[in-house]
Amino acid sequence: MPTYLSPGVYVQEVEAGSRPIEGVGTAVAAFVGLAAQGPLNEPTLVSNWTQFTEKFGDFLPGSYLAHSVYGYFLNGGGNCYVVRIGGGASSNGHAGNGSAAVGAGGAAKARKAVTAPAAAMVGGYRVTAQPSAANKSVSVEVQDAGGAEPPEDHFKLVVHADGKVAETFDHVSTKRGPENVATKVNAESKVVTLEEVFSGSALMKPDKGTFGLLAPEPEPEAPTVAALSADDYVGDAAERTGFSGLEAIDEVTMVAVPDLMAAYEQEAIDLETVVAVQRAVIDHCELMGDRMAILDSPANLSPQQIKKWRMEDTNFDSRFATLYWPWVKTFDPASGSNRFVPPSGHMAGVWARNDDERGVHKAPANEVVRGVVSLQTQITKAEQDLLNPNGINCIRTFPGRGVRVWGARTLSSDPSWRYLNVRRLFNYLEESILIGTQWCVFEPNDPALWARIRRTISAFLVNEWRKGALFGTTPDEAFFVKCDGETNPAEGIDAGQVVCQIGVAPVKPAEFVIFQLAQFSGGTSLVNE
Repeated sequence: MPTYLSPGVYVQEVEAGSRPIEGVGTAVAAFVGLAAQGPLNEPTLVSNWTQFTEKFGDFLPGSYLAHSVYGYFLNGGGNCYVVRIGGGASSNGHAGNGSAAVGAGGAAKARKAVTAPAAAMVGGYRVTAQPSAANKSVSVEVQDAGGAEPPEDHFKLVVHADGKVAETFDHVSTKRGPENVATKVNAESKVVTLEEVFSGSALMKPDKGTFGLLAPEPEPEAPTVAALSADDYVGDAAERTGFSGLEAIDEVTMVAVPDLMAAYEQEAIDLETVVAVQRAVIDHCELMGDRMAILDSPANLSPQQIKKWRMEDTNFDSRFATLYWPWVKTFDPASGSNRFVPPSGHMAGVWARNDDERGVHKAPANEVVRGVVSLQTQITKAEQDLLNPNGINCIRTFPGRGVRVWGARTLSSDPSWRYLNVRRLFNYLEESILIGTQWCVFEPNDPALWARIRRTISAFLVNEWRKGALFGTTPDEAFFVKCDGETNPAEGIDAGQVVCQIGVAPVKPAEFVIFQLAQFSGGTSLVNE
């Protein structure tokens, strides 16, 4: 309290009894994969497709990263983080600091063999070595023209090969006519060719001197997913590499690694490596506790094969992971034709659109998948009956209704966390309450603080109940908040702890809609017994 020493009127600002909790973002994806350019192993925020192409380049043959990001934005995604792995040096010239344990990943830094011929600029001409002189050290020398009092515009061009004079062209000029240097050299030389770079008045007589033909700087080899190892994908949290570097980004709520399936499709990695990387993605999401792993399956799997992949090859059991199948066909600008790509990027966009239009509590299913021409595998209801109980979220085509997501389950065997929207709702509630109650730290631990905590959290949960995120016809049926002397005994207060118990009743999706029809005789009344 302030001290008042003189008479007067004083106005003070005081805090309200409770502070509102603002809901956190629920749909910020992170994509890890291969790109043609851009920062290496640095999570980079991208808000639209144009930003992605400016920072990471366009579609890259053999890679699915760009397709996934494009599908994300096309289906309603907003902000996302892109982690470029492999590919050698970053766009700012600094080498990447990937894990020292990377094996084949170093191959991505290799350079192509020099295929372009050696060349040099001589005045306004580009002098290029012919293929016959590809393995020779070639240079050209400009000298004064021979003879007594030669024309002012004439000069002598001497071609050297391996330190010896190979050809001499005397009394040549830059002017048009039979003495034109480019005309004579290109017609008679067996070592070099000349090309006019400038024309008109800019094409002046070259200065005297010797010009060596240098090979161009070799270009970095185009990166490929075949050069990536498990270490490139997983990375290291301390060095901020791979998807482990996403531990420093609190906003991320979903993680996808589409290029993992590109490497498996090209037989660059084996099944054991795929499972290890996907297990690491799930471990990352479980460690963070606020994000979901969107997993892809291999291409060209039948319903029986995808079930085997789920139950035998991988056999993941996690409430922080989900699996979609089959692959989707989209247009590929890199090849100019349609191609099948993993669905994780498109699914992340559907999640974002669903959260924006309905809310995170609504299961992201029965939603149209934009930008998809067809599916790699068309399944029937009977086939999905075998897959849905195992947590395989199918994408299906319905006549007159397009391509739709037709599943909303996690990979958890726990019935409490069976549905994707329940897990994501709790991620949202936990993160919002965590951030919105930071003001409690170091406050006096007394009944006044407990009451403020109850009011703050109750007000937040009432708003969520009104949005339809919680089950019940009244707030009392939807949630409870308990923070009093019972949850905070003396020994807990002495330990500096404030314990608040919160219970919520999430809404579950109507996965099975059942209409029971009965036949009755007309004109009689129905009696419920």
